[in-house]
Amino acid sequence: MTMKLFKYTMALAAALALNVNAGTDANPALSGIPEILASSTSAELPAQAAKLVAQADAKSLQATTIAVVKAAVGLNPAAAALIVGSIAQSTPAMAATAAATAAALVPNQAPAIARAAASSAPAKAGTIVEAVCRVLPASYEVVADAVSDVVPSASKEILAGIAAAIPELQSEINQALAGYSAGNVPSVESLLAQVEIAQNAANMASGASEYAQGPSHGAAPPPPTPPPPPVIISPIQIAPAAPTAQSTYNAP
Repeated sequence: MTMKLFKYTMALAAALALNVNAGTDANPALSGIPEILASSTSAELPAQAAKLVAQADAKSLQATTIAVVKAAVGLNPAAAALIVGSIAQSTPAMAATAAATAAALVPNQAPAIARAAASSAPAKAGTIVEAVCRVLPASYEVVADAVSDVVPSASKEILAGIAAAIPELQSEINQALAGYSAGNVPSVESLLAQVEIAQNAANMASGASEYAQGPSHGAAPPPPTPPPPPVIISPIQIAPAAPTAQSTYNAP
């Protein structure tokens, strides 16, 4: 990933982390969530978070999931994976939303969060990878590997999730999958290695093409500036000295 993409990812994660209670003030139905979760012990927090999500109606389910995860992870960041896993188990449809929200708050735990979500809702492996990679695109390899560890049969879905989240990798992913039948897809680790090789080859080819075309978008480079003409220094002409007058003194 480029430095620009990395900076964007860190800025997005920081903004979400600072906005833990975003949305709850605007929606009175969600405003009591932080207080309810704060009254739970650390051991009770994951189950209580899952309970609040499961009790939400269909219309507010996604907003409730986001608010619950933000509040719960804000109370106990170290329990992010447990919180997401508990929510994914009780409400599988919200596994991807919960995982992406938590990963944005604690990016260094993204692989563990994605693993917990996929372990609790294996049928959602592909959407979990897609959601987390949309938030943290630079972490797509470790996130995909973590999910494939617990759902090894979902290689194709995991790769499809990466392609949906990061369109610039879609061509390389399709190329890697082209040589395999539907029931004979290799491991995610093997496919990602092929994707990386294809991407490096494409980058090298692009660099060679730009070098051959020159720096002006395909225009020929300007001719070299000719050197200045040599400076010829003429020899200094020294005029002969005027004859000295003869002395006319005569001895007495």
